[in-house]
This record gives sequence, structure tokens and C-alpha cells, in this order.
Amino acid sequence: MLDVQLDGWLREYGPRTHESLEADSVERLLDALEERYPRLRFKLRDETGKLRPYVRVFLDGEDVSATSGVAASLTGVRSVSILHSIAGG
Repeated sequence: MLDVQLDGWLREYGPRTHESLEADSVERLLDALEERYPRLRFKLRDETGKLRPYVRVFLDGEDVSATSGVAASLTGVRSVSILHSIAGG
């Protein structure tokens, strides 16, 4: 089981605290989250399934957003943190 945490902004649309889920990839994990919490749909990924530019996914503390993204394997991973950064000036 994976321990999944969302940042404060995303918690408005998903789990308020930790969520325990099973998945073999980030893509499958996001599918499971969006199925349980439909309001998350299109907050994390765009219409093509890619991570939105300001969403960061950390697997055991390592940011995989810019490298493998949704294709990242979750084999051996214990915790997933999903953050939504805010841009502006």
C-alpha cells in the first residue's frame, strides 16, 4: 500500500489527510484518486493525461514530474506526495 498525501490546495478536492492506495504506476495512482475523488479530475492532469505544468509528484521524496511523470513505476515506493505550485508575480 502507498501512503499518498496531497498539498493543502489539492485537499479541497481530494482526501483531507493521508490516503492508502495500491497502484503500479503514477498514472494508475492518479486514475484511482480521480475515481475516488471526481473533483480532482483535470486538477492534476490535462485532457491528454499528462501532468499539469505546476503539479509535482514526489516518490519517497524524489520529484519525478519532469522526468518519467505519469509513467513512473511505483515498485518499491512507500510514499507519494502531490503538490500544486502557484505561479505569479
